[in-house]
Amino acid sequence: GNGDETIKLWDISSGECLHTLEEHTSRVYSVAFSPDGKTLVSGSRDQTVRLWDTSSGKCLHTLQGHTNRVYSVIFSPDGKTVASGSADETIKLWDISSGKCLHTLLSHTSRVNSIAFSPDGATLASGGDKTIKLWDVKTGNYVKNLTGERPYKNMNITGVTGLTEVEK
Repeated sequence: GNGDETIKLWDISSGECLHTLEEHTSRVYSVAFSPDGKTLVSGSRDQTVRLWDTSSGKCLHTLQGHTNRVYSVIFSPDGKTVASGSADETIKLWDISSGKCLHTLLSHTSRVNSIAFSPDGATLASGGDKTIKLWDVKTGNYVKNLTGERPYKNMNITGVTGLTEVEK
């Protein structure tokens, strides 16, 4: 995926470009292969998720529903579902066979930069707003939040003087 709105599929043994995929209308941020390698998914600044046939280079589906850039895309381990994370603060789970949105996951307060399925495909992890959120894929329900320790977390600075508003 590239900033020139294209995706190139390469034969890694010969170095030959097999296909140039050109249906996105803006920068491509993320691509991922299906588990069987027959389909590629891409996410773009144009707010779409696209599914591509890797042997022909043809666009199979354009999945629409995000209202901002799509930063991250991934196939589920069984290849039946795609997850997409966006600057619209949502994650969408898509059914590959129908192209329909199964769930829209809401809990982030800034863009979703990364997503990953658990090996069994039952849980999705999403990264954004300095947290990792875990989701139940079947129901689309939020499960829990993982947040690392921050240096000043839970520090009470009430009454402290000599600090600017930015320092507080």
